[in-house]
Amino acid sequence: MDIRAIGMGLLFALIWSSAFTSARIIVADAPPLMISALRFAIAGTIGVIIARALGQSWHLTPAQWRATIIFGLCQNALYLGLYFTAMTTIEASLASIIASTMPLIVALLGWAAKGEKLSKMAVSGLVLGFGGVVMIMANRMGQGVDLFGVMLCVIGALALAIATLSVSNASSGGNVMMIVGLQMLVGSIALVFASLAFETWAVNWNPKMLTAFIYTIFAPGLFATWIWFALVARIGAVKAATFHFLNPFFGVAIAAMILGEKLGFWDIFGVAVICAGILAVQLSKQSHTAK
Repeated sequence: MDIRAIGMGLLFALIWSSAFTSARIIVADAPPLMISALRFAIAGTIGVIIARALGQSWHLTPAQWRATIIFGLCQNALYLGLYFTAMTTIEASLASIIASTMPLIVALLGWAAKGEKLSKMAVSGLVLGFGGVVMIMANRMGQGVDLFGVMLCVIGALALAIATLSVSNASSGGNVMMIVGLQMLVGSIALVFASLAFETWAVNWNPKMLTAFIYTIFAPGLFATWIWFALVARIGAVKAATFHFLNPFFGVAIAAMILGEKLGFWDIFGVAVICAGILAVQLSKQSHTAK
């Protein structure tokens, strides 16, 4: 892993983690499902245009269409739609902490559903990671955290983990940017119907909200996706995934700096424990791959 790869990994983790803060700003002035549908419609269209400019085709393989539909529904509609909804009632820092457990959930489901072996390091990482979440949640419960919002985040993280396991190798064969764009459009269509059923379309467009909306489309939505695939191409998916251990730290730090969210001792300590757990799980995968 060279200096450039490290820089790409740090930048990806930073941008990915910032999405929770920008989402929190957006949903203060817009219905979460409706604004998510609009976000994915715009980002998906831009992604498809970029893909066509790069010479990519929308004639995908069956595996790629499967990946597009599953990720469009699970990642964009369920995971991100539920997280945007949850952040109308819970803080961005807590949402980012729950979302950061996705690598842990993937490892746990891989063992439970697919019989993948867990090394001692991986088991220790799972215990540490989920233990850190329990520490933070136990402390937040006493502060009146919204349990419905927490439940939406847990369901969203689980949906993304299931999708990750289901289509782990489906991006092979090229047309990566086309798949990214089309899966955003799939998510947008699903969210439009959900929004029509549950929301009233009323948006308070203002400079702060609009800035956060544009940022979310281009930075976490398109730029971070490009960085991720470039990083995977450079050092491989297993090594690239190691940078996920930084997500809890960046998530709470950005929310504290921009939104002024308060962090107590147990929040900081719990985040450190979660980071250590995720790092242990990801390093165990590298050790297993090297054998």
